[in-house]
Amino acid sequence: MKPIIHGIKNCDTMKKTFAWFDGEGIAYAFHDYKKVGIDTATLTRWCDRLGWKTLVNTRGTTWRKLSAEQQALADTAAAIALMQAQPSLIRRPVVEFADGEVVVGLDTAAFERLARR
Repeated sequence: MKPIIHGIKNCDTMKKTFAWFDGEGIAYAFHDYKKVGIDTATLTRWCDRLGWKTLVNTRGTTWRKLSAEQQALADTAAAIALMQAQPSLIRRPVVEFADGEVVVGLDTAAFERLARR
């Protein structure tokens, strides 16, 4: 099974991720969660593995535009609901590998290690 790169097509970090996979000759699937959304099961799986704080980008423009009430995430369920409503809040990329490993961010060393298994 090919790794699945989740993110937003026009993001600079995503472009670097695509370029790395292409340059290494590693086939992948792409899921644009801004265009097609992201399901609860996937977000729950990621949160269980990494914690929601790893997934929510609190340094981006989308986060800064949220109200204080929206930013006051009490638990995983609230974080998942917010990420579904505002997919731009999810850090990019999120790369899922066949063995269930998930890497958040541009981590070429992890990509290399996991894609070559």
